[in-house]
Amino acid sequence: MQEVEYINVYGARVHNLKNIDAEIPRNSLTVITGLSGSGKSSLAFDTIFAEGQRRYIETFSAYARNFLGNLERPDVDKITGLSPVISIEQKTTNKNPRSTVGTTTEIYDYLRLLFARAGEAYSYLSGEKMVKYTEEQILELILRDYAGKKIHILSPLVRTRKGHYKELFEQVRKKGYLYVRIDGDIREVTPGMKLDRYKNHDIEVVIDKIVVSEKDYTRLKQSVATAMHQGDGLLMILDTTLVPRHYSKRLMDPITGLSYKEPAPHNFSFNSPKGACPRCRGLGVISQIDIEKLIPNRKLSIYEGAIAPLGKYRDTMIFWQIAALLDRHGVTLNTPVKDLTDDAIDEILYGLEDRIKVKSTLIGTSFNYFLTYEGVVKYIRILQEKESSTKEQKWAEQFAKTIVCPECKGMRLNEEALHFRIGNKNINELSNMDINELYDWLMQADGLMSETQKKIAAEILKEIRTR
Repeated sequence: MQEVEYINVYGARVHNLKNIDAEIPRNSLTVITGLSGSGKSSLAFDTIFAEGQRRYIETFSAYARNFLGNLERPDVDKITGLSPVISIEQKTTNKNPRSTVGTTTEIYDYLRLLFARAGEAYSYLSGEKMVKYTEEQILELILRDYAGKKIHILSPLVRTRKGHYKELFEQVRKKGYLYVRIDGDIREVTPGMKLDRYKNHDIEVVIDKIVVSEKDYTRLKQSVATAMHQGDGLLMILDTTLVPRHYSKRLMDPITGLSYKEPAPHNFSFNSPKGACPRCRGLGVISQIDIEKLIPNRKLSIYEGAIAPLGKYRDTMIFWQIAALLDRHGVTLNTPVKDLTDDAIDEILYGLEDRIKVKSTLIGTSFNYFLTYEGVVKYIRILQEKESSTKEQKWAEQFAKTIVCPECKGMRLNEEALHFRIGNKNINELSNMDINELYDWLMQADGLMSETQKKIAAEILKEIRTR
C-alpha cells in the first residue's frame, strides 16, 4: 500500500493565525472549514499558496525575477512537502441581471457571431424571408417583370412619421423633381407645399416615369442608380396596378418593403442598444405600477386615504384637481372608490389630455384655474427615474411590481434580432436550451445549413463545440 504524503505547516502566524501547525494529505481534496475570521483563507491562500508561489518564482533567473517582483515570505516557521501551486480566485456570486451563463462563458458571444454571419433573416411583419439585391440584379428583375409596361421609379423618403415636411418638399423641388407620392397618391410638388403635421405620412419622390424596354436600358440604369442614392439603398416600382414592389441593396421584405441593417454581433446582444428590446432595455422584465397597491381598500373614499401614495385629504393642489375631476362625473372626494366609474378611476390614475377647471370656491381664490392633470401613476413613474433621490425611488418602488416585458415576451432582444434564424431557431431559443440539448443541436447544425452557411460557420461552430 502506497504511503500517504503530507504537506506539513509549522508555526503559521499570518494575520489571525496563532502559531498553528497543520498536516494536510497530498493528492487528495481537503476542505478547510471554520467560523468567519478563524483564518481559513489565511492558511490556504496567504500561507500555503504564498509560500509555494514564492519558492516557484525563486527558481527563475535573476533577470526574470526583475519583471515579476519579489514576494515576501509568509510568517511561518517551516512548510514541507510543498509543490508548485495554483490558486483559483475567490469570487462572490454575480447578481447582475445582464450576466448569464452564456455571457460569462463567452458561448453567447460566439452565438452572436454565428447569427450575424450565417443567420437567415425573416420579416417580422409578413414572415417572408428577407432578400437583398445588387443594382445589376434589380435591373434584370425590372426588365423581366415589367417588360413593355409603364412604371414609376420611386425613392422612399419618409416611412410612417408625423410632420408637415415643408422643408423636405422644398429640397425635392430644388433638386428638380416634379412629383411625389404621398400616402399612396401621386401629387405635383408646389411651392410652400406641406402636410398635416399631426398625422403619420409615407412620402416617396418620383425619380422617373418610363416604359420598360431594352432600348432604354441606359436611362433605366441611371434612374435606378439615382433612386437607390436618394432612397438610401431602397427603391419602389409602381406600375398601372398601383401595387408597389420594393427592391433594396440591404435585407428587405419583398412584400412590405421593411428593411434591416446589415447584421453585426452587437445586433444580437441584449446588453447593446442595437440589439436590446427598446421597452425593457434588454432585461426581459419591466417595472409596472400595481393598481392594487395604489388602491388597497376600495371601500374607502379618496378623502379617507383610498389612494395610498396620497394618503388622507390635505389642502394641496393634487386633491383640488382630483375633486374637480370627480365633479365632472357627478361625485365627490367622499364617494367610496368602489362606487366610482371605471372612467373616473382611469382619469385619476392616468390623467387627462384636456385641462380641468379648478373652481375658485374650491381653493379659496377670486378666479378659476385651468390646469393639466397627468395622474397619480405618472407622478410615481417620475419618482422611479434615475434623476430622483434614492429615498424617493425606494418610496415609489413599493407601489410597483415586476412583470415580463409585453413587447419582447421576456426574450430581451428587439424584433429584428429575434427574426434571424438558423435551422428555424432564433438566438433566444438556443439560449433557453438545456446545455445537453444545445450541444446536440450544435453537433447537427451543419445539416441545417446551406453550403455557403457551412463555410461561413465552420470555424465559429468549432469554437463553440470545444467550450
